[in-house]
Amino acid sequence: MPRPPERTPPPPRQTGRRGSSSTVPVAAASTGKAKRVTLDRLLSKLGIASRTLAQEWIRAGRVRINQRLVRSPDTWVEWPGDTVTLDELPLQQRPPRFIVFHKPKGCVTTHHDEQGRRTIFDVLPPELTGLHAVGRLDQATSGLLLLTNDSTLSSFLTDPKHKIPREYLVTVRGDVTDQVRQAAIIGLDDEGEYLRCAEMTIQKRSGRESHLAVTLTEGKNREIRRLFNALGHEVTRLRRIRYGPFALGDLQPGAWRELPIEDAKSLLHRDCP
Repeated sequence: MPRPPERTPPPPRQTGRRGSSSTVPVAAASTGKAKRVTLDRLLSKLGIASRTLAQEWIRAGRVRINQRLVRSPDTWVEWPGDTVTLDELPLQQRPPRFIVFHKPKGCVTTHHDEQGRRTIFDVLPPELTGLHAVGRLDQATSGLLLLTNDSTLSSFLTDPKHKIPREYLVTVRGDVTDQVRQAAIIGLDDEGEYLRCAEMTIQKRSGRESHLAVTLTEGKNREIRRLFNALGHEVTRLRRIRYGPFALGDLQPGAWRELPIEDAKSLLHRDCP
């Protein structure tokens, strides 16, 4: 784990959370050629606020584009290129970064939680608040979470058409039979959404509980929990240990390590050409 970073100023004032500040954290969605993006999405990709919170700030008149006040979250922005300010402070660029993080159980994958729950950014150091998570892990799930400020890279990782494998260690109630394993691989319909495992290995089983290794190739919401619940086996523990070529390894809960962005891309392109 890298040494503790120097403290940086806190994020801008937020509705419904204690404290306030007029300082904007700086980050970059990506470097290079400018791209068109909606204003609310830009603030989200820069890790400054969730998309919902960004929309509130924009409608409240806190954001300007090239010195022009805008109140419509779906206003198009050229980024990098246009000058965007929040509370009169400019959003700036930083070099792209890529973080491998062991998300602890009990925190939510968001920058700001309206219910006041602990977030991953309460665990991570302040210097990483400008990053966004690649996909999500729910509050009760632990394990590997990737973070970056390169939106092109995160979009590639989460695009279902690339079928990038995510591997999980899963504990469920009851004895998972070979028939249940086959049913999980074949898949089933759950409220109009088709759920299935790409691969599944039964590591240990008994009448009390079963231990499984499960691989998915899409990031559907709570897919493993929903799938096994539909098959009659409640998930009691869920930990992600791999996402494409990136492994959790020996990282302890709450710990993180940084990969140079070019190394991350090289690993990804090697495994997913």
